[in-house]
Amino acid sequence: MAAAAVAVNRASLAALPEPAQQDKPDTMPPLDPPNGRPYRPVVTLNGWTLPWRLNQGVKEFHLVAEPVERELAPGMKARLWGYNGQSPGPTIEVVEGDRVRIFVTNRLPEHTTIHWHGQRLPNGMDGVGGLVQPHIKPGKTFVYEFIARRPGSFMYHPHADEMVQMAMGMMGFWVTHPRGKHPLIDDVDRDFCFLLNAYDIEPGAAVPKISTMLEFNLWNWNSRVFPGIASLNVRRGDRVRVRIGNLTMTNHPIHLHGHEFVVSGTDGGPTPRGARWPEVSADIAVGQIRDLMFIADEEGDWAFHCHKAHHTMNAMGHQVPTMIGVDHRGVVNQINRLIPEYMVMGERGMADMQEMEMALPANTLPMMTGTGPHGAIEMGGMFTTVKVRRDQKPGDYSDPGWYKQPKGTGAFEWTGPLAEPARSAAEEKAVRSTAPPMQVRKPGGHGQH
Repeated sequence: MAAAAVAVNRASLAALPEPAQQDKPDTMPPLDPPNGRPYRPVVTLNGWTLPWRLNQGVKEFHLVAEPVERELAPGMKARLWGYNGQSPGPTIEVVEGDRVRIFVTNRLPEHTTIHWHGQRLPNGMDGVGGLVQPHIKPGKTFVYEFIARRPGSFMYHPHADEMVQMAMGMMGFWVTHPRGKHPLIDDVDRDFCFLLNAYDIEPGAAVPKISTMLEFNLWNWNSRVFPGIASLNVRRGDRVRVRIGNLTMTNHPIHLHGHEFVVSGTDGGPTPRGARWPEVSADIAVGQIRDLMFIADEEGDWAFHCHKAHHTMNAMGHQVPTMIGVDHRGVVNQINRLIPEYMVMGERGMADMQEMEMALPANTLPMMTGTGPHGAIEMGGMFTTVKVRRDQKPGDYSDPGWYKQPKGTGAFEWTGPLAEPARSAAEEKAVRSTAPPMQVRKPGGHGQH
């Protein structure tokens, strides 16, 4: 066939593989390959893998670009665009050397294409609308066909009206497994993948603001925010790989507690072993994939999150001034006469906000939320946990519940006598100073996060 994405005629539509659909936001079990070369499948965090049909040695997939509804976390749903009922779309898994044929049906109100980010393929299959192929008009189906030439982690997303379509959630993960033992790709016990994406959705609304460039207010892993992001559940001693692709408009330093990892691969391929070093945080730039690999040898519930503090919060107002140290209780009664539901907040920090039962608009998440075994977790956005258990069975990805720390291994309140803390000379002078407290006010913008 010609090495270019082509339209499928009406007579051929009857022969298309049935498009699989998924409407649940749960992490689905790995899809063991029913045919073709064997491999250990990945687990997509809050996602699933797209089934295929083997047709005379060719793996055939069917993606449907369409409007979808996605639960970001319990209590909030977003109206997005995606594939096969979900945003992001399903993960595609193949083996190095496989010939793949992907039918793409457009049920959007405008034209689209799909770019296979990072793949080596014929130029006409690269998916850039207007440059290498005609756009896929509404109601039409195109077919892409190529050989998966190199193993690794990849993504797919539109290359047509890209700002709008990606802001609406159109993206998906792609994994090409090595066809055999690979000198730079280790066998692992657990293999996870997910995408970083972001939305700007006004409180009470459900549709993202597509013209936003940097001022996003919902930072997602696979179109989920904490507490809606599933935990990564592993067995102690497992070798774990986590493949993370960034399709937001900013970088994300992803941080794992309790373990060290190496960056074992990128969307450019596996990293040479001599170029790897132990890390606890990896910065993932826009349009990049990083494969993080570690041995899960410490039991517990370990935080796993973006280390930009505002990316672990849900929707918040960026123009709120800092009120720490400002006692405005004296004016509360006067304000309450005008605004009966006004509440004092921010004088001691923001933690009080999780304890307040403040009414929120419909379809809106609290800024800080989540409850753990010891109280409020006070997180949102790009936050979850890696749960390591010695009794987690191989192949079992179910949530084991909260970790029960062995006696004597947890922080506790000290009730004994305390020595006077040592202070620097400058601090001693500041403590003795009678100068009024400094008035602090936050900057007005958030444009560089």
